[in-house]
Amino acid sequence: MKKYPLALVTGANGWLGLNLVTALTQGMPDRPDLEPITSLVRCLVLPGSDVSMLKRISPSIEIVEGDLRDAATRDRFLDNATGAALFHLAGIIHPVKRVREFYDINVGAAKELLQSAVARGVNRAVIVSSNSPLGCNPYPDHLFVEDSPYNPYMNYGRSKMLLEQEVARVSAEGKIETVVIRAPWFYGPYQPDRQILFFKMVRDGKGPIVGSGENRRSMAYLTNLAQGLILAAATPRATGQTYWVADERPYSMNEIIDTIERLLETEFGQTCAHKRMRLPGLASEVALMIDATLQAAGLYHQKIHVLSEMNKTIACSVDKAKRELGYTPSVALEEGMRRSLRDWLGDPALSKR
Repeated sequence: MKKYPLALVTGANGWLGLNLVTALTQGMPDRPDLEPITSLVRCLVLPGSDVSMLKRISPSIEIVEGDLRDAATRDRFLDNATGAALFHLAGIIHPVKRVREFYDINVGAAKELLQSAVARGVNRAVIVSSNSPLGCNPYPDHLFVEDSPYNPYMNYGRSKMLLEQEVARVSAEGKIETVVIRAPWFYGPYQPDRQILFFKMVRDGKGPIVGSGENRRSMAYLTNLAQGLILAAATPRATGQTYWVADERPYSMNEIIDTIERLLETEFGQTCAHKRMRLPGLASEVALMIDATLQAAGLYHQKIHVLSEMNKTIACSVDKAKRELGYTPSVALEEGMRRSLRDWLGDPALSKR
C-alpha cells in the first residue's frame, strides 16, 4: 500500500469531504485492517465556510480557504506538496441558475488544479466523477461497467465527461498518477438538510415514487465511498484506471423508501403515514423535456432536473473495484439508513433510558 507525506482534499467541507477526512484521520471501523496512508491532511474550503466540523474531526487538520479558480489559492493549497496524494472532491451538482457553472467549476477549475498539481510534484490525484457521464441504463437489469460508452445526462453529465477526458489526457503525459472514481447517489454521516427533508417526506407519506418504483439506483454509503477513495490512492496498480464505487448492489426506489419507513417506525419511534407521493412515469419524461429546454437556454432548475431522473435506472457494477482495489462495501442499505437516521434522530436506545 502506498503512503504519502500529505493528503490534499478539495471540497473538504462537503458531505463526502467530511467523511473522507474522518477516514483519513481516524481510520475506518468498517475496514480496521487498512493502515493510514498519511499523517497530515490539508483541506481546501470556500471562503467564509463554517469549519467547526472539520476541526472537531481532528485539530491537526490544515485548513486553507479560497476558490479553486484563483491561482493564489491553488498555490497556498499545494505549497510543499511534493509526493502528496490529492483527492479532488470539489464540484457543483446543482448550480443556482446557470449551466455555465458546471463547466467553470467541474471542468475549468479542475483542469487548472491538475496543472498546478503537476507543477508542484503531487504524486497521485484521485478524482471524483459521477454516474452522469454515462447517463441512464439502457434496460432495467443492465449494470454499467468502467468501459461502458459515454452518454452524458444533461450538462452536469457532460461536464463530468469532459473532466474524465481531461484526467485521461493528463495521465497519458506521465507527469502525475491519476485515478477516477465514479460515485452514484450517496448517503450517510454528515448529511445535509436536503437528505433530512427526504426522510421527513418519507415519514409524512410524501416519499416520491415515479412510475412503478421498480427502477433501480446504485447508492454509495459514504464510509464505503471513503474506503474506495483511499484504496484508489493506496493501490499502486490503480494508476490510470477508472472505478465505480458504490454499495454491493443497486436498490429499487420502492426498496429505498420502504426501508427508510420501516426503520423510522420500528426503531426510531416515528409515526409514518404509510403513503407515497405517486406520479406517473410520464411526469419524469415531461420534466426531462422541460429540463432539456431550460438547459439549452443556459438555465437550470434543480427540482425539475431531479424529477426528470426519478423513473430512471442508474445502476453500476463494483466488481472491478473489488477485484483490483480490494474494495469491500460492507455497509448496505438497511444498516446505512439506520446509521443515517441515527445521525438525524439520535440513538433510540439512549432516549429510552
